[in-house]
Amino acid sequence: MFHRIGRTVVRHPVWTIVAWLIAAVAIIATAPSLPSNSDESSFLPSSYESIKAMDVQEKAFPAAFTPAAIVLYQRTDGAALTDADKSEITKITDELGKKKIDQVQKVVEGSASKDGKYQTALVQMNKETAGQPKQADAAKALRDDSTALAKGTDLKVQVGGQAAQALDQQDAGKTSDAVALVGSLLIIIITLAIIFRSPIIAIMPLVILTGVVFTVANALIADATKIFGLQANSSISALLIVVVLGVGTDYFLFLMFRYRERLRAGDEPKEAMINSVTRVGEAIASAAGAVIISFLALALSTLGFLTQLGPALAILVAVTLIAGLTLFPAICSLIPPRALFWPGKKWQQEPSDARFAAIGRVVGRRSGMVAIVSGLVMLLLALGTLGYKASYDLASGSIPKTKESMVVQDTLQKAYSAGAAEPTSVFLTSTSNKPLGSVDYTAYADKLKKVDGVADVSFDQKNDLNKDGTTANFTVTLKYESASDKAIAAVGDVRTVAHDNAPPGTEALVGGSSSIFKDINAAVNHDYKTVFPVAAILIMIILGLLLRSVVAPWYLIASVALGFGATLGATVLIFGRGDGLIFLLPIIMYLFVVAIGTDYNILMIARLREEAQEGREPREAASMALRHAGPTIGAAGFILAATFATLMLSGNAFLTQMGFAVAFGIIVAAFVMAMFFTPSLTALMGHAAWWPGHADRTREAAPGGPAPERELDESGHR
Repeated sequence: MFHRIGRTVVRHPVWTIVAWLIAAVAIIATAPSLPSNSDESSFLPSSYESIKAMDVQEKAFPAAFTPAAIVLYQRTDGAALTDADKSEITKITDELGKKKIDQVQKVVEGSASKDGKYQTALVQMNKETAGQPKQADAAKALRDDSTALAKGTDLKVQVGGQAAQALDQQDAGKTSDAVALVGSLLIIIITLAIIFRSPIIAIMPLVILTGVVFTVANALIADATKIFGLQANSSISALLIVVVLGVGTDYFLFLMFRYRERLRAGDEPKEAMINSVTRVGEAIASAAGAVIISFLALALSTLGFLTQLGPALAILVAVTLIAGLTLFPAICSLIPPRALFWPGKKWQQEPSDARFAAIGRVVGRRSGMVAIVSGLVMLLLALGTLGYKASYDLASGSIPKTKESMVVQDTLQKAYSAGAAEPTSVFLTSTSNKPLGSVDYTAYADKLKKVDGVADVSFDQKNDLNKDGTTANFTVTLKYESASDKAIAAVGDVRTVAHDNAPPGTEALVGGSSSIFKDINAAVNHDYKTVFPVAAILIMIILGLLLRSVVAPWYLIASVALGFGATLGATVLIFGRGDGLIFLLPIIMYLFVVAIGTDYNILMIARLREEAQEGREPREAASMALRHAGPTIGAAGFILAATFATLMLSGNAFLTQMGFAVAFGIIVAAFVMAMFFTPSLTALMGHAAWWPGHADRTREAAPGGPAPERELDESGHR
C-alpha cells in the first residue's frame, strides 16, 4: 500500500499539490468559527450532584445567581472606607447596572469586609452564555466603565470573578500562543539547518505545517466541534500549535533521513523517494495511528475539556499524517537533490555515524546491562509519583498572578473568609413537590455548621425559601479557598451530613464551586480507570498488527508505561510540592508520553525488524538499528521536546507544567527508552520477541517476497 502511495505521489507531484490546495480552500471556506468555553461546570455531565444542584437553583431561585463577575472597591491609600466612599460605591454600582452592558443582567451591592477596607458589587450575567468569549468582553467593559466612573474619587476599582478570569486567560493565551509559535519555529529552523545544512529543508516543513496543515486541521476541528456539539476551550490553541509543529517535523525527519539514506545507497532521486515512503510509511502510519487512538480514547472521558481536546488532537495528527505521506514527498520530489540539500555538500557521503555506531555496539554486546541500567533510571524517577497531589484551581494555573482577576481573588481570600468569594449552597427540596412545611430549618443549619471546615451557615426563611415553599437554600461558607484540597474534602463532609440529615420526604443537593471540583475529582478518577487502559489496549493492538507478534507489544507498552511513571515522578519532584499539579496533567502527559513514546519505539523496532530481515542475528540487528535509526530518533526527540519546552516560557502555570512534563517525557522516550531499553530487550529476547509470527525472517525466505535492499555496512559496502 505504501509503495503505491509513494509511487502515485512521486510520479504525479503537481496533481498531488493541486489536490491539497483545492481541498484546503474548500475546507477552510466552509468551516464555522470555533467557539470557546472556559466555564468549569461545562466540564461535567448532568449526572453529577453539583450540576443537579445548579438545575435546582435555576428552577427554584431564578432571581438568585452565582456572580459571573465581582467588582472590588477599596481606597487608593489602603485606609478603611469612609461614609463618603460608601456613597460613591453605591453610585458607581447603580451606574454600572444602568449602562446595560451586553450580557450583564444585574449589578447589586455585595458585602463589606470585616476590616472595613473593602466593598464588593456582584454582577449577574446570562447563564446561557456562561464561559463564552462574549462574557469576557462584558468583563472588559465593566473594567473600563467602573474605572471611568471612579475617576475623581479616592476609590480604586478592580473586576474579578469567572468572566474576568476568562478575559485574563484570553490575554495570557495570546502570549502563550506567540511564545510557543516563535520558540518552536526558531528551534525547528536552527536544528534542521544544523542537521541538513540546507535552508530549504529548514524552512519547508514550517511553511507546510503552519500554512496548510494547521489551517486545514483547525477548520476540521471547528466542523467536528459544531457537528458533535463539543466544548471548545481557549487554552488548547497553544497546544495545537506545538503538536502540529513537533509531530509534523518528526514525520518530515523520518522521511528525509530515509530519503538521504536511499540517495547515498545509489537510488535515482524519484526511486529513492518512492522507496523512502515505502520503507518508512508503515512506521509513520503506525506511529500516527497510535497517537490518534490515544487521543480518541479521551472521548471516553467524562470531562468536557478532554472530550474536546482528544478529537481535536486526533484530527490534527491525522491531517499531519496525510501530509507526511503525500504533500511532503510530492514537494521534495519536484526539487532536485542538489537544490534540496544546497549548499550542503556531504549529503551524498555516507557518514561514519561514530556516536550512534558506538551506542549500537554497546547495546548489541551488553544488552543485559543496558536493559538493567536504563530500566533502573526510569524506575527510580517513577518513585516520585508517590508524592503526587492534584490541584483543581484552573484559573490560578492558567493565569499569571499579576493579572487583575487573580489580584481580586487573592484580595477576597485575605479580606473575607477564604470561601466567601464562592460559597457552597445546600438545597433541601421536597420530593413530592409539596411545601416543606414542618422542616426544622434551624436544626438542619446547625447540623451543617458542625461540619469540620465550615465557617458559617446562613438561612433566612423569608429570602431563602422559594415562593412555592418546596426548596430551601442554605448558604455554607467554608474556611478554605474553593479549589483547595481542604475545601474539596470539606464539601464531601457537607454532602454526607446534608444527605444523612435530610428530613423524610426531602432530598439534599450540594452545589457551588467546591462541589464542582469534588465532582471533577471523581470524573478524573473515572478517566484514570477508563481512558488509560483503553488507550494502552488499542496501542497494543496496533503494535501487534504492525509486528505480527503477541510478545513484543507487551514489553513495548510496559516500557512506555515505565517512561510515563518516570516522567510523572520527575514532574512531581519539581512542580508538585506546593499546591500540586494541575489535575488534567497526568491524563495529558499519559497520552503524549505513551503515544509519542510509542512513535519512537515503533520507528526503532521497525528498523530492527528490517535489519533482522536482512539476515542479521538479534544482537547485530539491534546494533545496526541504533546506527541507522538513532540519528533520526535523536533529532526528532530533541526537536519535539524543545518545542514543548517553549510552553514553559508562557507565564502560564498549567502550560509550564505541561511543557516540562511532555518535554521530559519525550527525552526519556527518545534517549532512554527507544535508544537503549527497547532495542536491548529485543536483542535479549531474540527471535522469541516476534512469536508467533516470523516478522524477523530474511526476505529471501518469504515466499513471493521482494528482494532485499541491503543497506551500507560500516565499511560503506552493501
